[in-house]
Amino acid sequence: MDLESSRTKLDRYPARGKHDFATVAAILDEGFFCHVGFVQNGQPFVIPTGYGRKNTVLYIHGSAASRMLTEAAGGIALCVTVTLVDGLVLARAAFHSSVNYRSVLILGQAERVPAHEKLLALKTISDHIVPGRWETQRPVKPEELELTTVLKLEIVEASAKIRTGPPIDDEEDYALPIWAGTLDFSAPAATPNADKRLQPGVVTPAHALRYRRVKG
Repeated sequence: MDLESSRTKLDRYPARGKHDFATVAAILDEGFFCHVGFVQNGQPFVIPTGYGRKNTVLYIHGSAASRMLTEAAGGIALCVTVTLVDGLVLARAAFHSSVNYRSVLILGQAERVPAHEKLLALKTISDHIVPGRWETQRPVKPEELELTTVLKLEIVEASAKIRTGPPIDDEEDYALPIWAGTLDFSAPAATPNADKRLQPGVVTPAHALRYRRVKG
């Protein structure tokens, strides 16, 4: 599935660009936090939020009073970005220092998830962020559903951009006695810290003990 369009075609460093759905989906699946850009009355806004993906649909959610969700539900143009930082690239010259990263940009319009689909969409987001957590929580209350807006955005126009590898210096600089290389970040893991008001005897579940974002 090709997601390239005239708007997502990369002009700068096109060799780093990917437009196949598999690459885009792999980056989205490793991440869980996106930034949603939109324009309201001529003023640009960029709002961070969690998300979940199921097949070719990206779900975002938040308070029913959210300005971003209210505007987005009206069918305005959105730009959603996700970035994973894999390491720092330390070149011999500051000009050539960089970052190894994987990013996704999605363009499109979102629509409100109808009431009968909202619970399943929220489960998709929860399972995307922490697989297995949804089943361990108390059921969602009807009033909580009323206070929550969920939007879905079909992934049809998108691009991925990826930088990997060592620094690329000017040829004459390779002879300089300056350390250069990469500082590689490992896939982030998490250390569970129990709530101080946890009831006695409640053990840490496997989905918290084994939580880890895995590279796609």
